[in-house]
Amino acid sequence: MDKEIIFLVKEAPGGGYTARALGHSIFTEGEALDEIRNNVRDAGRCHFGDKDMPRVIRLHIVKDEVMAV
Repeated sequence: MDKEIIFLVKEAPGGGYTARALGHSIFTEGEALDEIRNNVRDAGRCHFGDKDMPRVIRLHIVKDEVMAV
């Protein structure tokens, strides 16, 4: 059992966010970060089950920023 699972969270092009687990086939999306947090927990439980669920979920939130030069 993994002790920790990491999700890469990105802003979606059409609005909202996507979250993809590193090293596992888990993907979810949501309109706001609070929704992403809840959806990541639910997706993790669906993938692992309550017994094998990692103790820690880490969200690595990536934000692209464009600057004019």
